[in-house]
Amino acid sequence: MFYDEHNPPHFHADYAGHRVSVNIKDGIVEGKIPKRVLKLVFEWMEEHENELLENWEKCQSGIKPDPIKPLK
Repeated sequence: MFYDEHNPPHFHADYAGHRVSVNIKDGIVEGKIPKRVLKLVFEWMEEHENELLENWEKCQSGIKPDPIKPLK
C-alpha cells in the first residue's frame, strides 16, 4: 500500500517482474501475475482482509500502516 493511493481500497503484489493491483473488497485484479502466485495472494488477502482495510484507512490518513504477517 502507498500513502497517496486512490479509492477503491487495494494493495499491490509484485513477483518476478510481474505486478498486480488487487481490490480488497471484491478481489478485482488489474495486471498480470502467474496463476499459482495469484492463488497465494488471494489466500493471504482472505486471511488478512480486516488488517488490510485497517491499513488502508491509516494510509488515507497519512499514518504508517502496520506490518501484516506473510502467508504461512
